[in-house]
Amino acid sequence: MHISRWTMRALILAIAIPSALAQPSAVRLELIPPSPITDKIDIDIRGAIENNSSRAQQYAVRVYLDHETEADRISSEQITVPAHASSGVYARRSASGLAGKHHVILVVAGRQGTTRSEQTLEVLPSETPSTRTIDGAWIGLIHWSDEEARYWNADLRKLSEQDWQQQIEGMHSLGMDTVVVQQVFQNQEYYGRNDIAKIGYQGMANYPSQLYPGRSPIASHDALDAILSQADALGMHVFLGVGMYAWFDFSAASLDWHKNVAAELWRRYGHHPSFYGWYVSEEVYGNLIPDQGEQAKVRYRAEIIHFFAEFQAYCRSLAPEKPVMLAPNAHGLLQSQDVWPQVLEHVDILCPFGFARMPEGDLTGEQAAATFKRLCNQTHTHLWMDLEAFTFEGSALIPRPVAGLVQDLQQFPDFEKILCYQYTGIFNVPEARMKPGGARTVVLYEDYLKYLDKIGRKSE
Repeated sequence: MHISRWTMRALILAIAIPSALAQPSAVRLELIPPSPITDKIDIDIRGAIENNSSRAQQYAVRVYLDHETEADRISSEQITVPAHASSGVYARRSASGLAGKHHVILVVAGRQGTTRSEQTLEVLPSETPSTRTIDGAWIGLIHWSDEEARYWNADLRKLSEQDWQQQIEGMHSLGMDTVVVQQVFQNQEYYGRNDIAKIGYQGMANYPSQLYPGRSPIASHDALDAILSQADALGMHVFLGVGMYAWFDFSAASLDWHKNVAAELWRRYGHHPSFYGWYVSEEVYGNLIPDQGEQAKVRYRAEIIHFFAEFQAYCRSLAPEKPVMLAPNAHGLLQSQDVWPQVLEHVDILCPFGFARMPEGDLTGEQAAATFKRLCNQTHTHLWMDLEAFTFEGSALIPRPVAGLVQDLQQFPDFEKILCYQYTGIFNVPEARMKPGGARTVVLYEDYLKYLDKIGRKSE
């Protein structure tokens, strides 16, 4: 058989290029938002390639949809990963025209072979970005306020690892497959009113941390591992809440604390496939003004901008594919529209709350949602919603009637994902051994399950 010199040259290159590349130590793939999504959004495809060798290595990287063919290739590149480091691969694709079930495939070629990572993707035909369902929920290992958690904090303190796994199973049975752990430390301090810099951090860990000696008074030894393990088994996604340093505090000392905690969380729990991302627990007002008022505004805003620029970069050095999420309230946006883009430049997911209880004289909930959407579009930040699944009985949080939840789902259709605050103490599956919050949490669970059944989205 005759082979032309051009064909021979191509064959030599095909052999030579992979032989110059080393096999990665690990390859991970993540989709933002996670499946299921609607066909009205863009899919953010993120890969991570680890190189644990003692020298920098080059890798040939390709991303495909469903089939490893040129027609199905989304992106391709060659990257160099430094020794003992990770590098990220980032691509986007519209979900338009993709209604149905798919596989996103990350292929990394190296000298010792080819490594793959896959994620399933279900795309729902829709008239709106939202699925009009609650896609996930916060959980609190212990609530920061015994007054707010009057009906369930005592029970939360008693939950075993097995009980926490039942909580995760209950979420999954409602299709709430994104879990946000509110905070991994307890420390009821506030920005501008704490002495942490002088006396040291006095907070208590909700997991077996080696950073600080204090431990929260909860029965479970390692609820985080139990939650992540159960989420692994069910194909769920877990944000770990890096907090609490002090509420609303984004100072330099808070940034250092967050980096240290993130590093420990990654060392302890990074092997879990369900470890999805980082949630910054400190929260912030929509107007980006602290309780100290106008006199502290300029410094405070500069701190927030610096915090997220540094924290996102640090988290990407640990795990390049994992997003950083912030949940501000929706109030006072007209006072901060020029500043938010500088913050959002380094926030992967914004998940605001409070649309159903806007202050008098402020924007309406719909106007605030539209403003956040415009701001997030400027920086390609993912916009999710934190739906409030509670109402108040005095100062205590209790389950909100399902009609209110359904109203919010219908009223705010432009969010990629809708999470709710919160599952623990507000929802409970009837079969759970422990039901923090009591019988009315079961009522809300069953009422919401009927809603899912009615719209044809009942969880399998």
